[in-house]
Amino acid sequence: MTYVEHRVAEELPVRVGLIGAGWIGNFHAESLVQRVPGAQLEAIADPALSAVEALASRLGTTKITTDAADVLNDPHVDAILIAAPARFHSALIAEAARAGKHVFCEKPGGRTMEELDEALAKSEAAGIVLQFGFNRRYSADFAAARKLIDDGAVGTPQLLRSLTRDPGTASGIANPERIAPGTIFLETLIHDFDTLNWLNPGTVPVRVHAVADALVAPEAKAGGLLDTAVVTITYSNGAIAVAEANFNALYGYDVRGEVFGSAGMVEAGGSRATNTKSYTSAGITSATTRLNVDLFHDAYTAELSHFVQAVRSRRDNLEAPGVHGPGGGDARNALAVALASIRSAETGQPVDVASIAELRPAEPAVLRVGGNA
Repeated sequence: MTYVEHRVAEELPVRVGLIGAGWIGNFHAESLVQRVPGAQLEAIADPALSAVEALASRLGTTKITTDAADVLNDPHVDAILIAAPARFHSALIAEAARAGKHVFCEKPGGRTMEELDEALAKSEAAGIVLQFGFNRRYSADFAAARKLIDDGAVGTPQLLRSLTRDPGTASGIANPERIAPGTIFLETLIHDFDTLNWLNPGTVPVRVHAVADALVAPEAKAGGLLDTAVVTITYSNGAIAVAEANFNALYGYDVRGEVFGSAGMVEAGGSRATNTKSYTSAGITSATTRLNVDLFHDAYTAELSHFVQAVRSRRDNLEAPGVHGPGGGDARNALAVALASIRSAETGQPVDVASIAELRPAEPAVLRVGGNA
């Protein structure tokens, strides 16, 4: 038998530079190398050289540095993945835009509206792809819920709910004094704020009332810790939403969403690792997920795959993905709710979101059935 030569079109990989080699940076790097077709981990930067060396050795990356500027200015890097601490996000977005690099940035996009807006203006002027790490949009069950909403299954949303309960232990939160003030709003509930905004498309949040306390680690409250929070959000279409969070769920990592409307209801999420149940003398039990990278493993991969596809499309003048990833408008709307929540928790009063920022819907409203538009 004689082989027939089969030519395969060559596709240049999207070469990604990672900034931040902490736990989420490690997981994103692993996803890029092992699970995202068409991606190449080109370089890694982190001030902690030992962390960079360990990650690079595990994944076979040869270009490492302690200076983010090396990656930002590398002509062989197409895109930047920002997994550094939140206080650096806006500045790194702006620097990446200056260098003409596309950006995937973990949430939040910034800690103030001013710094985020400056970064968004620079990214828009540079014409780069900018996507934020709101991974729940890429989880199969949350995406299915949004599809049902788009198809009119719930009619007009009236009541929405989103919750995040981080896994904990009987001994409580480890090193609670190291958790920065505002973390529960800026880095935990920011996911819930984006989820609620996304599940109520075509609207903006207009009023926020937050109640928060240190119920898990009350001894750390004097240092600014808030480990339990409930936020009520009123939207421009009249819908009322509730977001809640707690840092110490003993039974596992629990993330859920719900939208009730004029025509029905959809639910998404949960803490169960599998559908397997055991029935014994101790009762009925099922395993639960303990880590976010396990509960949202596929979603983390899917969001990076979407970003890489968008970058390749922009770089190679190809047709872009049909659905845009969460961008600057989404980051602004979620951050505005987080900042309004912080102010409300401090004052004990409801806060008009317009006092934080002027918001616009990040996407158009969908056609509603079974109720008023």
